Amino acid sequence: MHGIIDTHAHYDDKRYNDDRHALLTALPESGVEKIISIGCDVKTSRAAVALAAEYPHVYATVGFHPHYVKKLSDATLQEIIDLARSEKVVGFGEIGLDFFRDLSPRDVQRQWFARLLDVAAELNLPAIIHSRDANGEVFATIEKSRVRNGVVHAFSGDSDLARAYVDMGFHIGICGVVTFKKTDALQAAVAAVPLEKILLETDCPYLAPEPFRGKRNESPFLVHVVEKIAQIKGETTETVIAQTNANAKRLFKL
Repeated sequence: MHGIIDTHAHYDDKRYNDDRHALLTALPESGVEKIISIGCDVKTSRAAVALAAEYPHVYATVGFHPHYVKKLSDATLQEIIDLARSEKVVGFGEIGLDFFRDLSPRDVQRQWFARLLDVAAELNLPAIIHSRDANGEVFATIEKSRVRNGVVHAFSGDSDLARAYVDMGFHIGICGVVTFKKTDALQAAVAAVPLEKILLETDCPYLAPEPFRGKRNESPFLVHVVEKIAQIKGETTETVIAQTNANAKRLFKL
């Protein structure tokens, strides 16, 4: 059986401070072939690049999460662009809109999201899209941009939106939420899109699947997400892993 590729992880998070090296070193033996460590601002983007430099099976993205764009300036953006040219940087993000927590003013989020999409296009990197309580606006902003490849991270829309993203060239990121009760809309979205357009994500340390819900998430837990997708799709777990791995390798040029 192939090892799983986790396309969205945050192993720089302080919750891994005590066992980060042991955990990352053990991933290949724990059934995880590769992970992508995601940048959310300058500090975490640097950390992602550093982890990718240290571990052969770790890759990185750089970006600016909507929570932090209120701190973004032309100078800071240039730092991110410079970091994007580092070896093993395979994507740009996470970028997007978050109208759930509103940690940056919405107008500031909107202004920077459009600009960051431009940067992703200029760098020719797939965009990692964060969309929370802003699905319609995120879709419309991307539609107006030049970006036509990437992943909608921790997808939270319905099957119509999932199909619209796939038609636009995007992949749908599926994480532990799909294993929760009362996620019928998400499960219907998984059923509606081709397996060739699905990526596996932990968003660790967040969004651990059942039976670990509420605990610190780790990449090996993705096996539970694989089982759920296999059940929804009527496929074997081996098929789900092989196809989502092929998707990740194609999109991120791993």
